[in-house]
Amino acid sequence: MDSGAFGAGRAHGPAILGRDRELARMTRLIDAAAGDGPKVLVLTGEPGAGKSTLVDRAAVQAAERGLRVLRVRGCEGEQDLGFAGVHQLLRPVLGAIDGLPGRQRDALSHALGLGEADEAAAPDPLLIRTAVLTLLSEAAAERPLLIVVDDAHWLDVGSLDALAFVARRLDGEPAALLLAAREEAVPARFDRDFPHLAAGPLDRAAAGLLLDSGPRPPQGRVRARILELAAGNPLALMELARAFARDPGIRDFGAAGSLPLTARLEQLFAADLPALPAPTRRVLLVAAAAGTAQLSDVLDAVPDAGTPQVWEPAEQAGLVRVEAGQVRLRHPLVGSAVYQAASFAERREAHLTLAAALTHEPDRRAWHLAAAASGPDEDVARTLAESAERFQQRGGHAAAATALERAAELTPDPRQRARRLLAAATSAMYAGHPQWVGESAGRVTTLTDDPQLLAEASLRAGWSLAVTLRHDDSLAFLLPVAESMAASAPALALSALGTAATPAYNSGEPRYRHELQRISDLIAPQPDETDRVWPRAAGSPFTDRQQNLKNLAHVVDTLPEGSLTGLVSLGGAAWILDETDEAVRLLGQAMDQLRRAATAGANCTVAQALALAHFESGAWDAARSAAEEAFWMATEAGADNVAVGSPLLQATLLAARGDHAGARAQAEDAVRGRDLRKSRSLYVRHRHALALAALAQSDHESAYGHLRRTFTDDARPAPVHYHASLYHLADLAAAAVRTGQTDDARTVLHAAERTLEEDRSARLAAIVHRARALLSDPEDAEPHFRAAVQDPATARWPFEHALAHLDFAEWLRRRRRNAEARPHLTTALDIFGRLDARPWAERATAELRATGVTVTAPAAHEALADLTPQELQIAHLAAEGLTNRDIGARLYLSPRTIGFHLHKIFPKLGITARAQLRDALGGVPRQD
Repeated sequence: MDSGAFGAGRAHGPAILGRDRELARMTRLIDAAAGDGPKVLVLTGEPGAGKSTLVDRAAVQAAERGLRVLRVRGCEGEQDLGFAGVHQLLRPVLGAIDGLPGRQRDALSHALGLGEADEAAAPDPLLIRTAVLTLLSEAAAERPLLIVVDDAHWLDVGSLDALAFVARRLDGEPAALLLAAREEAVPARFDRDFPHLAAGPLDRAAAGLLLDSGPRPPQGRVRARILELAAGNPLALMELARAFARDPGIRDFGAAGSLPLTARLEQLFAADLPALPAPTRRVLLVAAAAGTAQLSDVLDAVPDAGTPQVWEPAEQAGLVRVEAGQVRLRHPLVGSAVYQAASFAERREAHLTLAAALTHEPDRRAWHLAAAASGPDEDVARTLAESAERFQQRGGHAAAATALERAAELTPDPRQRARRLLAAATSAMYAGHPQWVGESAGRVTTLTDDPQLLAEASLRAGWSLAVTLRHDDSLAFLLPVAESMAASAPALALSALGTAATPAYNSGEPRYRHELQRISDLIAPQPDETDRVWPRAAGSPFTDRQQNLKNLAHVVDTLPEGSLTGLVSLGGAAWILDETDEAVRLLGQAMDQLRRAATAGANCTVAQALALAHFESGAWDAARSAAEEAFWMATEAGADNVAVGSPLLQATLLAARGDHAGARAQAEDAVRGRDLRKSRSLYVRHRHALALAALAQSDHESAYGHLRRTFTDDARPAPVHYHASLYHLADLAAAAVRTGQTDDARTVLHAAERTLEEDRSARLAAIVHRARALLSDPEDAEPHFRAAVQDPATARWPFEHALAHLDFAEWLRRRRRNAEARPHLTTALDIFGRLDARPWAERATAELRATGVTVTAPAAHEALADLTPQELQIAHLAAEGLTNRDIGARLYLSPRTIGFHLHKIFPKLGITARAQLRDALGGVPRQD
């Protein structure tokens, strides 16, 4: 829509009616580009709400205030071309690409198809996104920058990924980002994690003023009818007014029936077309079919389009504006209307004409040939499949999935069509889009009765649901595949079983554990037993422990180099078997590979598992970083299980470090609107986070209530989750002692012990001993306390180890055995101090002082506690002598962002120079 077409700020152009709130908010965004405040704003609204007008006004205002403005506008025709939006955005600054670090330069050049590149190597998507960030950061360093994104719902997925990456890293940059999209089609990367501003319907007064601004304002019944039908949509108001102006005799606005408003508007956009000359209609159709604003695309296809006379009727009708080598439609819906108003034969001719003109661009040519296809066409399908291969080589898995999906539609042979749909599902999986994977896999079932293809489709469908909270639905796909393929395709069966183990664990439903074991027994021993280790451990973590450990060690020792699936599944098995250090090692290696392999959709689940292992091993800063990373990836991938689980872990960390209010708020926000009754693992983790928050506030009554809910209320209480619940027995016992609930807690403990074999991990054994010590009679407690603290292996779980020392010391001090209590208190305080577990450190300090020891808190740890994990990582790297550019390349941040963080780090540490960092860090170990 024209920037002056409707409705505040005369200094920047005609008034924009009814949009004072939106204009004020955008002004604050522009202020934030070079100052403080939120640096990202997502402008939403229905088609015709005036988003483009507002975006244009913001761009003009920013430019008048001295900001540089870089713009990109999504277009339907380039939605399936990888990184097309990035190319459009960066075009004014691509001259600086040679100044990027080498790997970033090569990755971005490859993605944009610039220069020669190794066709066999897909660039690291993280490097591509970092390169985009660096280019924008360098541009902002010269002059504050406003990044303007219009029609984001039509951007390609690769560009959206890059923009979301940039948006989350604008803190410290003199830049801001304004993104506009249709309210029903806000890209998933921006739909909930950034501030939104809705350009809603105009109120009746503003709508009336808008009607009055036209050359022939409607009156009377017509005016009332327009106001009713337009429902505050500015574009609808103007278009309906124009329709009446053209034909005042029209009165029946109900002729469109029950069609949605947007459909009626598209029809209105095409109303001027019949009166246009045939050559004008043709060039408009070619421009709409091209899907780009480049006049050269139309000229290559229709040479006559270079004459001004051919465009003049369309410009006079207000449909289009041609200037500076661009064909700008009044609104994207104009293109939709033009395209829909044409017959199939006319549309087909336009696409064929464009395909003939785009022989130098094989990917775009393939899409136009596909659009022109009137039915199945193997040649065109093969061309699209080849295009998909090129997208995959450039890391554009989403574009590849789209191409393969369309190729499948054009494939005559049903079996080959099924294969291409499966390939599309695989690419969508690598692109990190579970819903898309499920949709593509689901269509395979209608195309073939081949058991192998159907099993593979069910495996993909089950995978797509495994990262959500729909555990039952996921297992309904995966378990039958594993059972049916057990004899004929054992490798596929084991893969399905391994995938099924995750939703089975998250569900916690006992019958699924039994199914895992039963189906595993149906699958004969294989040369590679990697996929069997995780389901066996997940289904029976406390049964036949030594055999599980033996299997794990054997498979880890024989694991092929670079086996990503093996690293992930074995890392999960190590975690569930309390081989936590091994889990950190294996999952850390898996994360490294995933970052290089561009499989962002799978990253979130591995990142969450790594975060849990880090938390248990005492690497809390690393746990927080991994949990934050997992959450952002999960929101982009639609992985509900991680999108809930990661904030719960972050809430647990907040509670452990004393922020009980923040912990409760984050925990409740994580589960709001979620039903966790069928996701028992998350239910237990939620209760533990709330219990820890209560303990941090010394609210033992609430803590006991939350922990007690991790076990059933039966006469013989059972764990709500067969694995997760048992690790909270000691905390339950500690809260019971302080609330007079020891009898109830003993009932829980005795019932739980009956479910456990005697061969337990050192961690679980210590937890049970601590619980028994707290709940035992005084004469029986001490042996259990000593058993809980004396095994050196338990130091691998430092928080739990410190709690056992603290409980034992308190027990000793109550019996006036102060001298014996002091070493345990000293150990506990040292661990709590290193973890920054402040409530428990304060408790240990008070107990130690009660024994006659003077305690002073180390200043260095207090200062470091104020640093975020990322700031601590940057401080360590800077202390090692790395430059801002070196640090940025390593952490995928811009050098300016590194400088911004150091500017905040120095005052927190009480220093003024980079050379003081090493001393300020005081030998604190670096956590990678």
